Amino acid sequence: MAEYTDREHFIPIRVTDLIDLLCTESGPLGGQKLNQDDQARFRRFARSVTLYLHALYHTEFCQLKDDYAAFDPDADPPPLAPLSDTDRTAHLDRLFGTFVHIMERANYTRMPRDEIKRVMQGASDWGVDMSVSWDVFDRFEFFYRGKGVSRRFRRSWRKWFKKEEVVVPTFRRVAVILKQRPHRRLGPDADTKNVFLKLFKDIPQMDIEMLFPGTRVKMPFLDRLKLGGSVTSSVGYVGWKLGTSSLTLSGLSGALLAGSTGALLTLYSPIALVLGYGYKTWYSFQVSKQTYSLQLTQSLYYQNLDNNGGVIYRLLDDAEEQEVRETLLAYFYLWRYAADRGWTAADLDDYVELDLEKRLNMKVDFEIADALRKLERAGIAEVSDGRYRAVPLEVAQDRLDALWNHHSRPGVPAGSGYRMKV
Repeated sequence: MAEYTDREHFIPIRVTDLIDLLCTESGPLGGQKLNQDDQARFRRFARSVTLYLHALYHTEFCQLKDDYAAFDPDADPPPLAPLSDTDRTAHLDRLFGTFVHIMERANYTRMPRDEIKRVMQGASDWGVDMSVSWDVFDRFEFFYRGKGVSRRFRRSWRKWFKKEEVVVPTFRRVAVILKQRPHRRLGPDADTKNVFLKLFKDIPQMDIEMLFPGTRVKMPFLDRLKLGGSVTSSVGYVGWKLGTSSLTLSGLSGALLAGSTGALLTLYSPIALVLGYGYKTWYSFQVSKQTYSLQLTQSLYYQNLDNNGGVIYRLLDDAEEQEVRETLLAYFYLWRYAADRGWTAADLDDYVELDLEKRLNMKVDFEIADALRKLERAGIAEVSDGRYRAVPLEVAQDRLDALWNHHSRPGVPAGSGYRMKV
């Protein structure tokens, strides 16, 4: 069983497309395509798997929705009775715990704070660096799925301001769940009572701090150097003028108090220099800051996929579809190609990964342990001496019907003969 450190568990293919592929593919030896009868039976089985897993996820979705209701800033309608402080803490703990669990099942990677700090060190390709205050968060979790690249364009003085293409490493999907606490960076009107959920796409890795509240744009080092240099040189110029002037320091002070025009002219140039260069540097930084804020707003308008309650719907759907893909792939390859002798977990894992890479150029790390666990729990695969075998398709269909009875018709006995309508 191959183990990959550069691959993800996520299988990037729609369930409908996967079913079509499995029904029409010819198998590793060719000529193993399902006949029309088998195609119809497998499609029915696939729909049963989808409905069965959907029933399981519906229960989890209702629980997560109830936990989030007290913390949803967009709740409409809001809960009738507010929670006590003790109940709020318990719901908050359960909300974050369940969310982390769902993200793992949707094949997102949880990024700890130390790694976040390492990734966002330094300025981005656009020369913008941001300061993050972690004290603004009461609770915070960051997840990503998929790494890729995007191409952007910039103009650099090194190339005479000609437009050049820059390859930027990105996270294909980013999800954030956070609760704020009172902090001066957030201002007096910050919402510190609710929990915010955010989902984004194609976020540059070095710029993930732009997704956090309470961040500030740092003044670039060159601008700080220019501002400090102008002040230092101006102070030095004042000292030089005093050293070469016929006025002593005490005499200059007296002249200034007396309103002497000569004394004022002596200090006019350095004062104007300090104010001029200082204002120019500060104004340039403010323009850059406003330009970046505008670019950020325009960019996130297209990169924001969902917020708050909508994130829960979308992520649970992602997790559910992933479970369906894993279940269908594991059962299909055992049913069609493992024969009576069966396969070990390593055999099945390697076969699925190699076949997906060969046919669809998808390099995935198939989550074999989880897939087999679902087959065994549903009773549609059996294991003996470390070798797995799929039960016949008709038997698997009957067992799924019995599970559907258990979830959708609690009063119907498991062996009543009721068949799922699909």
